[in-house]
Amino acid sequence: MTSDLKADVDAVQQIDGVPKILDSVGRITGMGFVAIARVTTTHWVCCAVRDNINFGLTEGGELRVETTICSEIREHGEVVVINDVQTDGAYCNHPTPAQYGFRSYISAPIKLANGTIWGTLCAIDPEPRDLNRPEVINTFELFGELIAAQLEISTRFEKSQSALSVSEASLRTSEHGRLSAEQSLRASQADLIDERKTAELREQFIGVLGHDLRNPLASVEAGLRILTKNLDNGRAPAIITEIQKPVLRMAGLVDNIMDFARGRLGGGLTIKRDAQQPLAPVLEQVVNEIRLVWPAREIDTVIEIEEPVRCDRGKLGQLFSNLLGNAITYGDAARPILVTARTAGVEFTLSVTNYGTPISERAMQNLFQPYTRGDRPSQQGLGLGLYIASEIARAHDGTLDAVSTPEKTIFTFKMPLQR
Repeated sequence: MTSDLKADVDAVQQIDGVPKILDSVGRITGMGFVAIARVTTTHWVCCAVRDNINFGLTEGGELRVETTICSEIREHGEVVVINDVQTDGAYCNHPTPAQYGFRSYISAPIKLANGTIWGTLCAIDPEPRDLNRPEVINTFELFGELIAAQLEISTRFEKSQSALSVSEASLRTSEHGRLSAEQSLRASQADLIDERKTAELREQFIGVLGHDLRNPLASVEAGLRILTKNLDNGRAPAIITEIQKPVLRMAGLVDNIMDFARGRLGGGLTIKRDAQQPLAPVLEQVVNEIRLVWPAREIDTVIEIEEPVRCDRGKLGQLFSNLLGNAITYGDAARPILVTARTAGVEFTLSVTNYGTPISERAMQNLFQPYTRGDRPSQQGLGLGLYIASEIARAHDGTLDAVSTPEKTIFTFKMPLQR
């Protein structure tokens, strides 16, 4: 492997969000092998991998580029999706699936800002998979964009560091050029700060996507377990219907997070308000998803929405799912969670109450910050849901507050009703 390719592998390994991307892709698609590959005209190099089928390729491992479908993607720059090679009109006779022993395949280009195809995010599995769906394809495209952005940030960061070193050297060795070097030094330091902030923000987007897909994905998994036990007793159609709901929710969440990412880079989350469709069914669907995953947890609901709520229903469902998931995680499992949603006067109010250990005063200060809850760093999205919920509340001109006492903890969202 050349030094340039080794540097590319190292650059991918330095992106903190890569393990989350690979895990999310594997969970969403069911694919056993997921990889980020550097693809050139002469090389296919594995830069990061999640291998649950013993394919045998590790970081730095190579395939002959001419034997890969990724080499074709490098030429045309489009996502390739194969649910089942044996029934796919375009790829049923392609030599690559037979050579590497897979029946399902999906790959998205990692495209840099100048249009260059750097490589691919790809996945294979020896079994057929249902991949040709908007939520799967959009997720791959989003992750490809995020990986490309992170790689470009790393490149600019290295250039800024180099410029910073040159400026510091100039200050030490040339009194004559001191003023110019100082200006260059300040500019380089500002560039470094900007690059770090942007990199941190993109890492947040990766975490957001993995976090918000967790509940509906777990609901699908639980539904499939129930389905396998009820194939012959007439309940299968009803169970399949329930499984379809969180699948549709995942598709919506992917769109929401893509919009969220773009909104944050532009200075705020954008929403699409609509008062024509009722909000209550969205809230009820979220509760049903949670109940399917945690059947032993008791959730009491009081939904009294008498007035139209002009809101972004998908994003309010996202807000509610995060609050309810938080109550499941931290509430007393022996006591019920109480959900109330009502319109009164000129205001819509949604609250989630759980019992258990109160949130400390110190933790309350950072409760709605990403990746933190109190003094504990986030693990697997800890605290991220509350951050997302607070951003959605803000976008609706509303508020999200928390009150925690030894008796109970209540999260309350309020927004004005717009006529």
